Amino acid sequence: MRSLVAGLLFALAGPALADSVERFQVFVRTTPSAQASFEQKVFDKAGKLVQSATGTFSFQRPGKFRWTYAKPNPQLIVGDGAKVWIWDEDLNQVTVRRLSRAIGTTPAALLAGAADVTQAFTMQDLGARDGLEWLEARPRDKEAGFERIRLGLGTAGVEAMELLDPFGQTTVLRFSSLVRNPKLEPDTLRFTPPKGADVLGD
Repeated sequence: MRSLVAGLLFALAGPALADSVERFQVFVRTTPSAQASFEQKVFDKAGKLVQSATGTFSFQRPGKFRWTYAKPNPQLIVGDGAKVWIWDEDLNQVTVRRLSRAIGTTPAALLAGAADVTQAFTMQDLGARDGLEWLEARPRDKEAGFERIRLGLGTAGVEAMELLDPFGQTTVLRFSSLVRNPKLEPDTLRFTPPKGADVLGD
């Protein structure tokens, strides 16, 4: 009887829910680390492309990640589990913040945060689009710097992210060459400010 009731409830929930929200939660639970390349594009409120960049990222839960912008402006963002370091190579300037303040309800929390992401976000299924299953995540913290994030899931896992900020600007990320659960070198997830760099923040 229990399995029959569970089956009915699952059917009422609809297949799309299992394909997006539940599918993402399974991805989070079964992917303690990952690495990939990305392409990032930023569009203004009118849909005009205003910025583009490429780079690589890697993460290890909870709270450790490395986000490297290669072009057009080199920048490195590292979360070491306690702090988040942002190094602007052109300015040789480092900004550092405590991880709890920097990651809480940010897009990084969805990829590299704790396994129970529902504590920081509410999630809703959006169905299929462009060959991916999409869900929407809204931060529970009203002071977050964005309104919502859309995640696109494919066969490899999370293959796309779309972030909408309060000013109507949209940042679109497309991931490629995603490797789940690689062995990451410890130095990948640590950061030491370069000699002579200005260090600002916590």
